[in-house]
Amino acid sequence: MRADPRTRATLRWGGAIAALLVVQSLVTAAIVWALVNASHAHAIDQALAGDCRFFAKTPAAERREEVREMLTRDIHRERFLGLFDASGRLIDGNVARLPDLPPGRARIVTTAVAPTELPGKTSDVARLSVCPLPGGERLLTGFDLDNAEEALHLAGRAMLLGLLPALVLALGFGLVAGRRAARQVDTVRALTARIVAGGLHERLPVERRPDSFGLLAEHINAMLDRLQVLVADVRGVGDDIAHQLRTPLTRLRARVERGMREARAPADFQTVAEAALTEIDQLLGIVAALLRIRELEDHARRSRFAPVDLARVAADACDLYRPTAEDRGIDLVCRIDTAAPIEGDASLLIEALSNLLDNAIKFGPAGGRVTLTVERSAAAITVSVADEGAGIPAAERDLVTQRFYRGRHDCQGAGLGLSLVKAIADMHGLSLRFAEQGSAVLLVMPLRRD
Repeated sequence: MRADPRTRATLRWGGAIAALLVVQSLVTAAIVWALVNASHAHAIDQALAGDCRFFAKTPAAERREEVREMLTRDIHRERFLGLFDASGRLIDGNVARLPDLPPGRARIVTTAVAPTELPGKTSDVARLSVCPLPGGERLLTGFDLDNAEEALHLAGRAMLLGLLPALVLALGFGLVAGRRAARQVDTVRALTARIVAGGLHERLPVERRPDSFGLLAEHINAMLDRLQVLVADVRGVGDDIAHQLRTPLTRLRARVERGMREARAPADFQTVAEAALTEIDQLLGIVAALLRIRELEDHARRSRFAPVDLARVAADACDLYRPTAEDRGIDLVCRIDTAAPIEGDASLLIEALSNLLDNAIKFGPAGGRVTLTVERSAAAITVSVADEGAGIPAAERDLVTQRFYRGRHDCQGAGLGLSLVKAIADMHGLSLRFAEQGSAVLLVMPLRRD
């Protein structure tokens, strides 16, 4: 019978934390063991070197007495000390023979070293040093390491035994942490199930001081906030599309039906068909504009951004709309005195400026003036399009960028122009603003200060 996912996750957490603690403890024990060994060996080497210096300064006649005195003070019987003549014969000490060691440097030997005073005792491991003395004599000095090895083994066993309660605590902590993580996962699973069922208002709980899982919950909540806004926009756009298309479709159907009923000659049918094509073109224009806005809001074209001079784009837009302005008796003035380099898509930027110029020329008073200005300061690049009309009322400034919004229902168009301008501006990091006084529309790009 397999355990459920929550139990498996809990056990994995507990086992992982316990294993981590064991590895950490073993590494710590190994480091402590190595440091203690190194420290003990260094202390012995210092003592052996001190013996060699002491006996080198001691007169030959007094060396035998010093050996005996040092062995007398060795109450723990852990010292090896032997004074040998030039031929290797023992003069005095507790070592029966001189081991085959190079002089001067302390060495650890694993051969049996038998003290003469304790016939039954044999040291398997000892740290010894042989040093030459003035007059040809040699001194063997060393320490029995059996006791030290035993002490280190006892310390190691103690550390291993100390792992048991720590292991139990780590396992318990891991189980608690695993259960907590499993509960958090269950919360996310339940939330996603409610979201799939349509509850986009649901959010994950976030603690006052969130841990890593809490930070993840904050990001998920932010994603859900954005998703809820997008879904609401889609629903709103769907309603707007249905509303906006219903009227022209109804008008188209009525016109075709009336034409079929009243038409008598081929010319009548031609008139009906032309009127129907006009209505269809308007519908296709609405659909194309919506698809265009959707493409821009997806920011898919940012990958094609390149350095572009916004002033050059503005000049091209002026040249493009100058004939249209002249046809309406509008004086189109372009004030472009400085370069305005940015990263962007020139075709999209000219499309945005064309929409603004088209609105200004269309809704401005005949015989008036439309002014396109490009300015650059230390803080921002600003492009403004101003006409001499009444401007957009303050109450409608937040509405005019919404899809299908029209301040006057008797004007042409589907109310998508400023929505398209805003989508292009957002993609380029431009801020779409409306002047507090007058009828100017501004595109502002803040400049970073290095």
